[in-house]
Amino acid sequence: MARCWPGLLARGKWGKWSSGLSSPARSPLRAASSSRAPGAAGEGAHLLYSREHYALRASLRKIIDKEINPFVDKWEEEGQFPAHKVFKTLGQAGFLGVNKPTEYGGMGLDFSYSIAVAEELGNIRCGGVPMAIGVQTDMATPALTRFGSDELKQQFLVPTIAGEVVACLGVSEPGAGSDVASIKTTAVRKGDDYVINGGKMWITSGCQADWMCLLANSSEGLPHQNKSLICLPMNLPGVHVAKKIDKMGMRSSDTAQIFFEDVRVPSKYLIGEEGMGFTYQMLQFQEERLWAVASILAPMENVIQETIDYTRQRKIYNQPVLHNQTVHFRLAELATEVELVRSLLYQTVVLYIRGNDVTKFASMAKLKAGRLARELSDNCLQFWGGMGFTNEVLVSRLYRDSRLLSIGAGADEVMLSIICKYMETLPQKK
Repeated sequence: MARCWPGLLARGKWGKWSSGLSSPARSPLRAASSSRAPGAAGEGAHLLYSREHYALRASLRKIIDKEINPFVDKWEEEGQFPAHKVFKTLGQAGFLGVNKPTEYGGMGLDFSYSIAVAEELGNIRCGGVPMAIGVQTDMATPALTRFGSDELKQQFLVPTIAGEVVACLGVSEPGAGSDVASIKTTAVRKGDDYVINGGKMWITSGCQADWMCLLANSSEGLPHQNKSLICLPMNLPGVHVAKKIDKMGMRSSDTAQIFFEDVRVPSKYLIGEEGMGFTYQMLQFQEERLWAVASILAPMENVIQETIDYTRQRKIYNQPVLHNQTVHFRLAELATEVELVRSLLYQTVVLYIRGNDVTKFASMAKLKAGRLARELSDNCLQFWGGMGFTNEVLVSRLYRDSRLLSIGAGADEVMLSIICKYMETLPQKK
């Protein structure tokens, strides 16, 4: 069912939106940032967001505060959150299909609304849950939405948007992470089926997923032309979830190693054209990388603010730690860096919505966001002293969780290679 937007803001499944047109409650730091809703500065003052964007964020914040954050610590300890339950709640409110077509249950909005959702999800007090939501909305489904048949979208996209099923993305393998062209999993056509053999690694939501957007080699051709994306139901014979991976961070998100042994998948589950999988996946990566950048902004802001609050009340040598110039100057520098990443993100999203190739800018944004998240969490943790080395504070969780941003969806070194390619400084292969 299509969600009412934006003309029906005051009624329907969204609740009373009329009271949510201003930005949601946030820390003083966030209130002073470019995240605030337009108003005092004039209508439409924000580079990317309108009042509707902020209404969307305000409604999502209510769900986060009521249905997610009270349980995060428990999920972190257990090493898994109840994806079906959480996704059902988000799906009923429309948050799993913000930029998906209305005929498949989405809102039909542009990608800027997905970025607004990603930013707000950053207020979840861990990285694992937002990451799993991002896989559902902007990593496993963009190619299906763009290139899948109507029958395929009815079968897989509609229930994914509704939160009735959990999706995962199957690209990485033990010997092929950032080097997507080197994957070994095969999909051999036999009659009306593809027979899948191989394995996937680091699969977010892999232990709970109902279906996988699988990238596999479907022919013997060139590595950039022999791959296909296939919707693979996870309950088929021959699909084996080998183990749940014990990770350093993102503890509340289950991550699996999965093997395929003669798994027969109907050929009609192919997304788009055979042999176009690599291209489709590269397009998916752009949205994934922008989503990842957006989702790390709020955690960085929140950690800065909590560090300010803690160092203001914590004293050393009879004065607050915050009063040391090295501390408040460093926090000011970090806050400035966060705003610079935000500006690059917004500029890139605007260009993307207008139909431009943003591969270079998306790579730059992800590179910078990943490095800043590591630097910021490390610097702030230092100011917390011994408390920063415990699991009782947000900064230590960010320190662990944010490390993935420089690895997943293309490592920093891959981002640098892409940027160099666009700068024409990358040595040509002979």
